[in-house]
Amino acid sequence: MLGLMTTTLRMPRYQLGARVYDVVSLERFVYRAGRRAAIEGLGLQGGERVLDVGCGTGLDLPFLMEADVGQVVGVDTSAPMLAQARRRVERQGWSAVTLVEGDAAQVSSLVDGLFDAVVFTYSLSVVDDWRQAWEQAWALLRPGGRIAVVDTALPVGRWRVFEPLARLALFSGGVDESREVWQQVLIATDDATYEVLMGGHVHVAVGTKPAASPQDLESRRTR
Repeated sequence: MLGLMTTTLRMPRYQLGARVYDVVSLERFVYRAGRRAAIEGLGLQGGERVLDVGCGTGLDLPFLMEADVGQVVGVDTSAPMLAQARRRVERQGWSAVTLVEGDAAQVSSLVDGLFDAVVFTYSLSVVDDWRQAWEQAWALLRPGGRIAVVDTALPVGRWRVFEPLARLALFSGGVDESREVWQQVLIATDDATYEVLMGGHVHVAVGTKPAASPQDLESRRTR
């Protein structure tokens, strides 16, 4: 029953509610800070190639384009959300942005080549097969590239007064807060940074993919 209820609530939010998502999601007041922190933490350089997994309506794009990146490839499973993202791209004239419809857990079959940076903002925790989505995106990240995960949990301390609202937001978005998906960055990367915002509701982790060792390169040559 819980699974059915989650699906029922997620469909209006990500499908029928795409046109008003940017407003009703409280992006400006709650979630933008995590998005900004993650993209700033990537330390993007001009001309780099970025993969935005679960790009939704394109709320990452203004921050990514500020970094003068060479290309952004945004992937999302929701056609209505991508339609909103395309309107944003067309309105701003961002020729460096490519949007692709498809499942994040199959992202390696949707895009070509390696990326200098990968970002999951409020998306990894809502993917059913989130571990596969992480592994496929990780494989697309070049050695020495940067990866960021932003996601949500229940607030703590004096912020617990907002717990009922946070629970509703997590439930309606299909978020499983027990996953703590940002831990993947802390485990897998070098020089990882970790920041907690909004009283524990927003978690931001950014790190660098280790460069391939000579042993790794030799192993690949002999396969």
